[in-house]
Amino acid sequence: MDVHVLRLGHRPSRDKRLSTHVILAARAFGASGATYSGLSDPGLEESISKVTSEWGGPFNLEFSKSWRSVISRWRGQVVHLTMYGLSIQKVIPKIRGEGSDLLIVVGGAKVPREVYNIVDWNVGVTSQPHSEVSALAVFLHEFWEGGEVDLQFPGARLRVVPQARGKLVEAGV
Repeated sequence: MDVHVLRLGHRPSRDKRLSTHVILAARAFGASGATYSGLSDPGLEESISKVTSEWGGPFNLEFSKSWRSVISRWRGQVVHLTMYGLSIQKVIPKIRGEGSDLLIVVGGAKVPREVYNIVDWNVGVTSQPHSEVSALAVFLHEFWEGGEVDLQFPGARLRVVPQARGKLVEAGV
């Protein structure tokens, strides 16, 4: 099953760290790739490429001028994460049960009303304001039923060795 994330409305001057963190969370929590719309940002693409080459992959990041075309071309379910959506606990078993590829739409500055109407699911990860990063991480954790915690990333040059105290990173793994 392919899980892909669409980040809406990236603005390099304002969203650089947030978009980076959304995409890093997507990768770490089991998505195979991400697309971002808004303004093209070669620095964002380079940063994610560097992480993937050091920490393993596969993970693909691309830019699209049109979020609409990304959604319309998708062959599978489309989930929009929003505080206004249906409770994650109520819908996640149905989404998981479909067994089809999944496009997860994560908002930007102001999500166009059209997004709410064209997706298959508007899913709320709480009905309170919080970040796109936390919504995506919680959704993917629930979707994979915790299995993403043990993911192995092929081609990794670096690997964290879990420690009770301190930090240990192995190189050349």
